[in-house]
Amino acid sequence: MKKELNAQMSLHTTIKHYRNILIVELNGELDHHTADTVRQEMDEAIIKASVKHLIINAKQLEFMDSSGIGVILGRYKLIKAKQGKMLICNMNETIAKLLELSGIFKIIDTYENESDALSSLEVIS
Repeated sequence: MKKELNAQMSLHTTIKHYRNILIVELNGELDHHTADTVRQEMDEAIIKASVKHLIINAKQLEFMDSSGIGVILGRYKLIKAKQGKMLICNMNETIAKLLELSGIFKIIDTYENESDALSSLEVIS
């Protein structure tokens, strides 16, 4: 299953399901203009499907502000409540620095690419 959405035209999000893993690819800007739409779409996908784990693929994410950090932390709490694991992969230097400064890397593991993130979850699931 593959679902796509456009939030305010500055963020393109692709949501994919793989077994009990939700993979969200972010392309563009995750900011106060797009955060609510992305939050709703991700929550809907997590609740509707039997999702236990979440991978955020930030390969095409160009910008993120504190609203984006809020989206990530909120989804982390949802996934943790399901005894699942949340991962982030494919970050550019700017996004990685922002997330590092926010302290997110203390609670969410990061991976070089989506394949490595998926492989780590295959061992857990």
